[in-house]
Amino acid sequence: MMKLRLEMILKYVSCTLIFIYAISHSSLAQADSSYLENIRGELRKTWPQSRTINLVFHGHSVPSGYFVTPGVRKFESYPHLALVKIKDEYPYAVINSITTSMGGEHAEDGEKRFAEEVLTMRPVVLFIDYALNDRSIGLERSKTAWQKMIDLALAHRFVSHDGQQHTIKVVLMTPTPGTGEDILSDNTPLAQHARQIRELSKQNGVGLVDSYALFKEIAEREPLSSYMAQSNHVNAKGHQVVADAIARLFLQEEKVASESHQKNIEFIRK
Repeated sequence: MMKLRLEMILKYVSCTLIFIYAISHSSLAQADSSYLENIRGELRKTWPQSRTINLVFHGHSVPSGYFVTPGVRKFESYPHLALVKIKDEYPYAVINSITTSMGGEHAEDGEKRFAEEVLTMRPVVLFIDYALNDRSIGLERSKTAWQKMIDLALAHRFVSHDGQQHTIKVVLMTPTPGTGEDILSDNTPLAQHARQIRELSKQNGVGLVDSYALFKEIAEREPLSSYMAQSNHVNAKGHQVVADAIARLFLQEEKVASESHQKNIEFIRK
C-alpha cells in the first residue's frame, strides 16, 4: 500500500514538472519568434507583391562551412540547412542564403569590412556569429566590435524594387561548442562570450539564436563528440542543431508552440 502511494506521488510530481517545462519552453519559443513577425508576413506574399528576402550570415569558419580544415562542406553548413527548412515552410518565397563569413576571422576584422561587404548584400535578416574566434581578442574588444556592427545594421536603409525603404533585422548568435572547454561550466571563455551576446541582444532589442545553450542541453544527456567535425568545428549533425533553431524564428507562432510541445514529449521519453 505504501509503495502504491509513493508511486502515485512520484507520478503527480513528474506530471507537474513536465507541465511547467512544456509551458515555459513553449512561451520562450513564441517570444523569440515574434521578432521576425513582419518578415514572416513578407515570406507569405506571392508574386507580384513579394520581394526577394536575403538572409546574410556574417562570421567565421563555422557559417563558412569548414568541417575538418581545410575542407569546406557548404551544403551541410547551417546557413544552407536553414534555408532549406525555411523554404519548406514558404514555397512561394524567393529567399537567398548569403555568407559573408571568413575562416579565422574575429569580430574586429569582421567589423572593418562590414559596410562594404555585408550591408551591400541588402540583408533583410542579418546573422552575426563570431564568439568562437573572439576569445583571442577578449570580451571588451569583442563587445565593442559587435556593437558597432549592430549599430551600422540598425541604422541602414535600402530601397527595394517597389521603391519602399526597408530596415534590417539583426539576429545575434552565441557560439557553437569547442571541445577544448567544458560546456557544462559557466566560467569558461565561451560561456562568458555567450552571456555577453545574450546581453547585447537584450540591450539592442534584436534577435538571438542561443546555439551555446542548445549544445549545453545536449551535453547534459550525451557526449558532444558525435556533433563535432574537429575541436572547433561542428559537423553536419551539429550544423543541423543551429539550422533548426534559426528556422524556428521563421515559423508561425502556433507551429513553434507545437514543435516545442513535441520536443518536450521526446525529452520526457528520454
